[in-house]
Amino acid sequence: MAEELTLDSTLTKTEQYRQLLPQIEALTTGEPDLVANLANTVAALRQAFGFFWVGFYLVKDNELVLGPFQGPIACTRIRHGKGVCGSSWAQAATLLVPDVEQFPGHIACSSESKSEIVVPVLKEGVVVAVLDVDSDQLNDFDHDDQQALEQLMTLAANWF
Repeated sequence: MAEELTLDSTLTKTEQYRQLLPQIEALTTGEPDLVANLANTVAALRQAFGFFWVGFYLVKDNELVLGPFQGPIACTRIRHGKGVCGSSWAQAATLLVPDVEQFPGHIACSSESKSEIVVPVLKEGVVVAVLDVDSDQLNDFDHDDQQALEQLMTLAANWF
């Protein structure tokens, strides 16, 4: 069965998220495989918004390990509290970074990444993964991205 997203690029970003999130939920509902759900989620986000890089890092053996992603090759392992992803994990909070060069300890997996948002996936109050989204533009993420991606990661927690 072919899967297809209904996307309308003429909508505002907020409206695009409102259109996309139910589609991701429908795509993942009833699918028990974690990797399949994570992979389809990053593909849908990249297809909808053209993000430079979007992917998951999974908590394994006290480090973040690269999971399904779309974009250029990436850092494979990130320590707790290191970089934007490791800091989001340590704080169990979303980090919105308008200029990654200004983030202390930023890990430059790609020199083309300019801004970033990282959203933790919390299962019973414990971070089990983080969603990392990078842009090749400065200050490319805002409260609308944060709100929608946090809502999406609440859904993603059910897959773990």
